[in-house]
Amino acid sequence: MLKKSLLCWLALSPLIVVVLFPFAVMIATALKPAAEVLAADPSWLPSRIAWENFVTMWLATDFGTALLNSLYAATLATLLALAVSIPAAYAMSRYRFPGQGLYRDFLLVTQMLSPIVLVIGLFRLVAWLGLVGSVDSLVLVYAGFNIAFAVWMLQSYFATIPLDLEEAAWLEGASRFRTVIRVFLPLAAPAMVVTAIFTFINAWNEFAVALSLLRAPETHTLPIKIFSLVAGRYTIEWHHVMAATFVATIPVAIVFAWLQRYLVRGLALGAVK
Repeated sequence: MLKKSLLCWLALSPLIVVVLFPFAVMIATALKPAAEVLAADPSWLPSRIAWENFVTMWLATDFGTALLNSLYAATLATLLALAVSIPAAYAMSRYRFPGQGLYRDFLLVTQMLSPIVLVIGLFRLVAWLGLVGSVDSLVLVYAGFNIAFAVWMLQSYFATIPLDLEEAAWLEGASRFRTVIRVFLPLAAPAMVVTAIFTFINAWNEFAVALSLLRAPETHTLPIKIFSLVAGRYTIEWHHVMAATFVATIPVAIVFAWLQRYLVRGLALGAVK
C-alpha cells in the first residue's frame, strides 16, 4: 500500500509542480521588498518578508471596498441563481413535457456563448433599467448567466434521486412542497453545494461585464481593481499586484476548504445513475 501511494505521488508530482508554480511565484513576489522585485539579479526567495506590501496595497487601492463589492455580487448572484434553478431542475427531472429535449439543448448552447459577445445588449438592457454603475446590475447579470449552467448541473443529479422516497412521503400525508423541502432537498445537498461553488467562482472571477457596467472606483470589483494596478501605469508595482491577487484568492480557497466534503460527494454521487 505504501509503495502504491509513493508511485501515485511520483506520477502526480509533475502536475502538482505545474499547478502550484504560479502560486509560489505570486506569494514570493508579494512578500518581496519593492527594490528586489525588479532587481538586475533577482532571487526566488525574498531577503526579508515584507508584510507591509499588503498594508500599503490595501490602503493605496481601497482594496477593502472592492473585496466587499465582489463578495456582495458573487454571493447574491449565487443565491438568486440557485433560487431559480432548483425549481426548474426539479421540474425537468420529475415531469415530462413537449420540447423538453429541445430545452435541454438550449441550455447547453447557452454555455457556449461568452459574456463579451452579449455585452452591448446587456449594457443597453442595464441602462434601460437605470442600473449602470451599480453593483446590483452585476447581481442580475451574473445570476442570469449562471442559471442555465445551474439547471444543467442540478437536473442530471436530481434525476438520480429515487422517486420512491417522495412517494413514500406522499403516502404519509405530506404535500409535494413539504416532501421537496424535507426529503428531496436534503438528499440533493451535495449537488446544490457543487453548483453553488462553481456559480460563485464564475461570478467572483468575471471581468468583462463588470468593466463594461461599472464606472466609479468605489463600485469596482476585485478583477477590475487588480486590472487597474496594471493598465495605464508607467511603472507597475508588481509586489502590490501580486499581494492583491493573493488576497483575492483567499475567499475562494476558504469556500473550497469549508465545502470540500460536499464537493467530493457531489461529484462522485452524480457520476452514476
